[in-house]
Amino acid sequence: MIHTLKQKVIDNIIVFMLIMSTGGLLFVFNRNLMYLAFIVLLILTISFSSKARVRVFYPLVFCITVMICLFWFNYIFALSEQSISKYLYYLMVVFVSGATLFHFLNNRNESAFKLSLYSVLKILLIHAFLQSIAYLFVSNSLQIISSSEYECTTFRYLFFYASTDIKKYSEISLFGLEMMRNQGVFWEAGVAQLFFNIFFFLEAFIFKKNHWLLPITIFVIITTYSTVGIIILLIQMGYFFLFEQKSKSLIVIFFIIFLPLSSIVMINVEEKTIGEKEASFQKRYFDLVQPFFIALEHPLTGIGLDLYKFQEYRSEFYINSSNYIILEDNIGLDLKMENTSEGSSNSFMFLLAAMGFPSGLFIIFLFLQQRIIHVRRGIFLMILCLSLFSSPLLLRPFFMFIIFSGFFFLNLRFISSKYNEL
Repeated sequence: MIHTLKQKVIDNIIVFMLIMSTGGLLFVFNRNLMYLAFIVLLILTISFSSKARVRVFYPLVFCITVMICLFWFNYIFALSEQSISKYLYYLMVVFVSGATLFHFLNNRNESAFKLSLYSVLKILLIHAFLQSIAYLFVSNSLQIISSSEYECTTFRYLFFYASTDIKKYSEISLFGLEMMRNQGVFWEAGVAQLFFNIFFFLEAFIFKKNHWLLPITIFVIITTYSTVGIIILLIQMGYFFLFEQKSKSLIVIFFIIFLPLSSIVMINVEEKTIGEKEASFQKRYFDLVQPFFIALEHPLTGIGLDLYKFQEYRSEFYINSSNYIILEDNIGLDLKMENTSEGSSNSFMFLLAAMGFPSGLFIIFLFLQQRIIHVRRGIFLMILCLSLFSSPLLLRPFFMFIIFSGFFFLNLRFISSKYNEL
């Protein structure tokens, strides 16, 4: 199938909206309006495209129906009364993710989504590169912008940096220059590194079009100063230079780059475990542990997906002292937090605590069955999983799209096997 320029533009806009709705500032400041625009775009695109194929439509409708039923079940049997608006949001996520997958399965070929993802992320990467350099010149000309729950600074709405309240925690010294942690057009650097690492993966292992973009990607990921992001980058670089590249000179270059990057990781880890940024590590450690114990107390249905109710519940939930001792003896790390009223940064543990083990593990299983990327599938899943351990993104549109891809092809395989038995 040959795509026209118009089709490519539409695909790129849809993928851009999918990414932005998973942590982009565009949706942070204009969520309702942007979701409305996204839904209208999808409806119009599907309406004026080719006729729905039965092999795509009915299996995907089944997948969407099952997912809606899981959320409805969770709403009905949650520990406390849940906000209907929160579940309407999940319904909207299910719709835009399912409609996006339907569009690419029904109207495009297998590589169309990957090509659009590559094109959009390349633009976002170049913008992030310019943003990190621009800070050296515009740091004194920033203005504050805020929504009801988020604040950051901007230079003429072109570049975005941390808010003044957390500026001292986001400033880094890189190559002798005072810079700000690079968050791109996302609400925080931890989300930005995920998509930049996905671009590194696409360039290094899938498209291999512009290897000159790899050094730029490495630089941008370093400027996020995300421990998880740099670790993911090092794993990708190691695999790329040792198994994808046969040139000995490139392997030497890898080790030259690897050593300073490893030093950055070690410094970052030290700062976050025993240094002045220890609170950041303790919060992530706590988000790994406490929600799991909440799930153990409510294993079948969880306590509900309403984030505010979850925050309220966990603020009064204390881990048994004997469990603390077991953790410290077996892991060797002191858990210094006892509770918190903030949300969980760990997507997987939040899902288990909120939905219980049957539904939570089922959704995680579908996620691991993703069929968006086939080549170097294990590396792609590694990027997603490590990022989700430190970012609450699993039930956002981009990841729901990935979950549906796994569910759809499992369903299709089941239908095919039943058909062959007849």
